[in-house]
Amino acid sequence: MTWRDTFGTSIEAVRTHRLRSALTMLGILIGIGAVVLTVGLGQGARADVRDQIDELGTNVLVVSPGSSTDTSGVRGGFGSASTLTIGDAAALAADEVAPDVAAVAATSSSTATLTVGETNWTTTLTGTTASWQTVRSRDVTRGRFLSDEDDDQVAAVVVLGPDTASELFSGRNPVGETVMLDGTALEVIGVLEALSSSDDPSNNDLAVVPFSTMSQRLVGGSDRDSADALYVKATADATLSAAYQEVEATLANLHGSTSADDRDFSIATQESILSAATSVDQTMTVMLAGIAVISLLVGGIGVMNIMLVSVTERIREIGLRKALGARPRLIRRQFLVEASVLGLAGGLLGVATGGLGAVVLPRLSDTRVILSPAATLLALVVAVGVGVAFGVYPATRAARLTPIDALRTE
Repeated sequence: MTWRDTFGTSIEAVRTHRLRSALTMLGILIGIGAVVLTVGLGQGARADVRDQIDELGTNVLVVSPGSSTDTSGVRGGFGSASTLTIGDAAALAADEVAPDVAAVAATSSSTATLTVGETNWTTTLTGTTASWQTVRSRDVTRGRFLSDEDDDQVAAVVVLGPDTASELFSGRNPVGETVMLDGTALEVIGVLEALSSSDDPSNNDLAVVPFSTMSQRLVGGSDRDSADALYVKATADATLSAAYQEVEATLANLHGSTSADDRDFSIATQESILSAATSVDQTMTVMLAGIAVISLLVGGIGVMNIMLVSVTERIREIGLRKALGARPRLIRRQFLVEASVLGLAGGLLGVATGGLGAVVLPRLSDTRVILSPAATLLALVVAVGVGVAFGVYPATRAARLTPIDALRTE
């Protein structure tokens, strides 16, 4: 019997028992579909995180203030103290102090309600300097961004995020218009370009004002020079480590820190944030993959069960073939090919199901699915492997039957 005859006979055997074969393939279909979707969801989640990190920049350091302790001795978390100042940003921006730092932007944020006529909108108000545009790699679609002169003159100007501008001005050009904030009139001088890949609404829904205007005219308070965070951009990805050390040493010297334990600030890199997020995604992917493996195991057991039934039903056929000279390896090959056909068909249907899920899921939710050609091909190989692995025993059992015993079976 040639390989062509073997494949033809195997496909015919599968087609003869359509319902039984379909139920057998269903288990493999579910398992392979789950594998394809699991990998796609994991890659989609990692891509989302990477997009958000890229928007800020992989060569950016984020310096946060330390923790505070109230009068009762209760310590707050990192970021609860006012240990960073605009002076720290100025010191880090000096070339002789931190030569591997390209730009530094101090930020101070709060929630504010802007009003235009009868329309109002609550957004994130961010006070910063002109270097914020460079550090955050943000362009403007209309008007201009803040300048050093705006900060020096405590100018009553504001740059709106695209979503904020849309909510307040309903699509018309806001540049040159005035928005009110707690009785203070702010002239709109620009609109930021939208970050289309960002899942964080605050990236597109914000109002940016000069740091001096924020601290002296809008918010006030006793700590007018304090900053919520310092965004530090290295000269290049390759100099990020050097910039980190320069920032750490400079701030430790400015704040009088003698050891890592008494430092009142923390520094995070975007790569570290990415690594943490990716680690969570990988954990979820492994968990979901475990469920998919269980589904494949169930599908494999189904293949073995059906192949054992097939061997039992075809004992006389096997005996007749062996009596006519068929060797055991040909009988074994026959049933292994049948199991492989079941596995391959289930795998193809599973890949199609996973592809359909990748199209449907993003439309039903904000979930992003990115199919991996390598993972899809591997899933097909696994499907065939499951069919072969769980078909070995039934095929071996069929090959070991003696012709006389097989022919005597009723």
